[in-house]
Amino acid sequence: AAKQATKFSMYIAANAAAPAPPLGPALGQRGINIMEFCKTFNDRTKHFTKGVPIPTTVQVKPDRTFTISTGMPPSSYLLKKAAGIQKGSSNPGHTSAGKVTLRQIYEIAKVKQQDPKFRHTSLQGVCRSLIGSCRTMGIDVV
Repeated sequence: AAKQATKFSMYIAANAAAPAPPLGPALGQRGINIMEFCKTFNDRTKHFTKGVPIPTTVQVKPDRTFTISTGMPPSSYLLKKAAGIQKGSSNPGHTSAGKVTLRQIYEIAKVKQQDPKFRHTSLQGVCRSLIGSCRTMGIDVV
């Protein structure tokens, strides 16, 4: 039987891919050249701030070659960064973890709209989605 390509997804820190766990073992068990992957990924994400989590999907072909597709950083990360907090509220709706302005929501929405998942969503729709995320994280929109 012919082998099929396998896919796996994980968050990898931008411009900081290293052979250390959890990335090294995930690549090693699929037979990917770890140093080549790290070099390719770091080149592709060098325009991001170092350490920003990037959702990454890796497709591994039977001959051990791979294709990497990356997205934009998660909304929760961008919202927490804008609000200047480490984590969301433990009791959203009752206690506030931080505040973001509509201008910050708009700026984050412009970044998120470049993500393939939001390709066919209007800027207004992305803003609504972000405001919903703020609500679930206990971040006030002012």
